[in-house]
Amino acid sequence: MVNKRYSLSKEERLSWKRYIDQLFAEGQSFVAFPLRVVYLPLEEQMQAPVSILISVSKKKFKRAVKRNLIKRQVREAYRVRKYDLIDPLTEKDKRMLVAFLYLDKEIHPFSDIEKAMTKALNILRDKA
Repeated sequence: MVNKRYSLSKEERLSWKRYIDQLFAEGQSFVAFPLRVVYLPLEEQMQAPVSILISVSKKKFKRAVKRNLIKRQVREAYRVRKYDLIDPLTEKDKRMLVAFLYLDKEIHPFSDIEKAMTKALNILRDKA
């Protein structure tokens, strides 16, 4: 049995401007409310099978505390369920860039965000 690490390492976070620009220019998107998911399958080899970016609108949430709360909840929901997407990608030797954008003007409970994340990861797994 392979020991799975449920952490979110630096390699799994999307931070290169070139990849971010490419993701939003060429990527496809869908909505799993309250999240919009933008994704781009990659041919290039990267350290992690999936690199993610989480964004919350400063226009909708003025206070950084609220934005950080939402980002923490989305990050936690992804961290717990990430192997639903990573395992199939690893088997096919594919890579993917993913951005999770929070859409709503209200803060949803963690259970709603977790359901949306599960739905989003299932859709991404099917599209991989």
